[in-house]
Amino acid sequence: MEANKQKRYVAGLSVASNTILVIGKFVIGFAIGSVSVISEAVHSGIDLIAAVVAFFAVRESSKPPDRAHPFGHGKAESISGAFEGLLIFLAIVIIVMEAVKKIIHGGEVESVRLGLVIMGISALLNAIVSRQLLKVSKKTESLALEADALHLSTDVLTSLGVFAGLLLIELTGLHMLDPIIALGVAIVIGHAAYGIIRRSLGELMDEGLSENELKIIEKIMEEHRPYFLDFHDLRSRRSGNQKEIDLHLVQCHLMNIQEAHDICDHLEEELKNKIPRAHIIIHVEPCEGDCPDDMSNCKFDPRAISSHISPKEKGNSS
Repeated sequence: MEANKQKRYVAGLSVASNTILVIGKFVIGFAIGSVSVISEAVHSGIDLIAAVVAFFAVRESSKPPDRAHPFGHGKAESISGAFEGLLIFLAIVIIVMEAVKKIIHGGEVESVRLGLVIMGISALLNAIVSRQLLKVSKKTESLALEADALHLSTDVLTSLGVFAGLLLIELTGLHMLDPIIALGVAIVIGHAAYGIIRRSLGELMDEGLSENELKIIEKIMEEHRPYFLDFHDLRSRRSGNQKEIDLHLVQCHLMNIQEAHDICDHLEEELKNKIPRAHIIIHVEPCEGDCPDDMSNCKFDPRAISSHISPKEKGNSS
């Protein structure tokens, strides 16, 4: 519950900060006639919509599993991430159109210093909020908060870029730099949008866990070879910050149900220790060997397993 409270708090903080910046950038951008500042206002406007979507996605994904959603509501965050990425591409179209229009028709930035002030405030505020979002997103493995953090991180970079461009205009008088900077903003946020959409769609299409996580699973299974003969059909996917893992475990056909159950419990505990928020399903199947009762020809003796499983684990098995 504490993690869900943190997620809702930082999501609400993002909404509040983006609201302030959108209003400030639009007012000053139009007042001084700067397309680069207006493009940043559009960027922050998209970030505001994304922050609102992330807020509701986080709230939805925090709901426990129910009859209609037995695996939980985690994919609400994946949908949110994809939507946020599409919103960024919309922002890019608007920014490019405004920049090209100013390149063709020309125009000067009137009060550069006001632009410098709002861009400086924007960079500082977004740096603080994005850091908080990223911290909580890593702790809770929230894709929606991570996407929001990436949005604000790019906003920091683009705000600093616009700040530097306005400073150059103030020093050199080259007002053509204004739309050129705006086009640079579009390129930076486009790269971020692509990454967010790719990850979100991957989760919606049940893309497997990362190579690093799969290696962790395989390593744990190999380390516990004394408990089973073989494993195969390892599958995985994400659902928000939840991970679904299932595999087939080959056991000696002479092993009894209680022993097989204890071993599965032990393996599940080991996997969950290394991969938090994992839901694990292990399907046990017998080997095809024809072992004699004394196990003399069997490479695996299930009777030796009892010494590896602690009494506590046996007592906890259901």
